[in-house]
Amino acid sequence: MGNAIRDWPRLNRQCFEHTRPGGWVEFIDLDLTWTSPDGSLEESHASKKFNNEFIRASREANIESCPGLYLEGWMNDAGFKDVKAEKFVWPVGTWPKDKHLKEVGAWNFLQIMEGLEGFTYALFTRNLGMSKAEVEVICANIRKEIKNPAMHAMFHLHVAYGQKPEA
Repeated sequence: MGNAIRDWPRLNRQCFEHTRPGGWVEFIDLDLTWTSPDGSLEESHASKKFNNEFIRASREANIESCPGLYLEGWMNDAGFKDVKAEKFVWPVGTWPKDKHLKEVGAWNFLQIMEGLEGFTYALFTRNLGMSKAEVEVICANIRKEIKNPAMHAMFHLHVAYGQKPEA
């Protein structure tokens, strides 16, 4: 839900308020910071530059595009107890050797390839002042890069869950 939620602490408080005592709440979201386990994604890559600009533009618009990093803390701050957090690799492409991660990477690759303009146009044209043509060039460069099997890009999926204390 990353860029769709404007006030994550408020959402956590609302969930706490509307959960019955003893009930559980779970949040799942991303840390959209792209990285690679082997250094194959470099700061000079179009994908990494795009990623940095996406996060910067989101934050300038008061949107947290990496909420996964903060889920556990927000849940604790809202009053949940026994909060647990887990972090999972979210590959971009089929480069992982692990069969499960290869499948996750294939689906993630597809959603990026199909949705890139959808989650880029408004943010980059409104917040960064880019033209539609500039965004199209950026998207084309990213598509070209992530098709390269030598680039092992990934980000992380975070899961946090906790329980509302009994009365």
